Amino acid sequence: MVTIGVAVAVPEPWGSDLQEQRAGFGDRRAWTIPTHITLLPPTKVPEARLAEVDRHLAEVASSVESFDVQLRGTGTFRPVTPTVYAVVAQGVGGCEQLEARVRTGPLRRRLQYPYHPHVTLAFEVPDPELDRAYAELADLHASFTVDEFVRYELGEEGLWYPARTFALVR
Repeated sequence: MVTIGVAVAVPEPWGSDLQEQRAGFGDRRAWTIPTHITLLPPTKVPEARLAEVDRHLAEVASSVESFDVQLRGTGTFRPVTPTVYAVVAQGVGGCEQLEARVRTGPLRRRLQYPYHPHVTLAFEVPDPELDRAYAELADLHASFTVDEFVRYELGEEGLWYPARTFALVR
């Protein structure tokens, strides 16, 4: 079995800046995966089905047009989960369309929580650090075009590696 995830990578300069800030709040997972908007959370698939998964993801990508995303301000999932995130203020519909299509066919699965596109800024850190992340990044503003998404694989050492990129229709 291989653990995969599918996500939109947040491009530079915002990706590494937000990753550094996440690490600065004490989030141990900050350096395990690039800054992203999740489309498919960690999912185990048989290694023999990766080609099928990639064909499915290529079909999804070929049916969705690129779209603009704007991150603006902060939100939180507390008290349900100890998470502070960047709000997807524009591009929610594009993310939802991609997520719904990704989670079909060989990647059909139920989610633990309803899908809510976001960029994690702090997760499972003490409340004062969650409060600090929420306040310090409240003025966050980043805009970019989503023209691809990535299938990641979880390595044995707990790091996520980009395995394949899928270009959207331009």
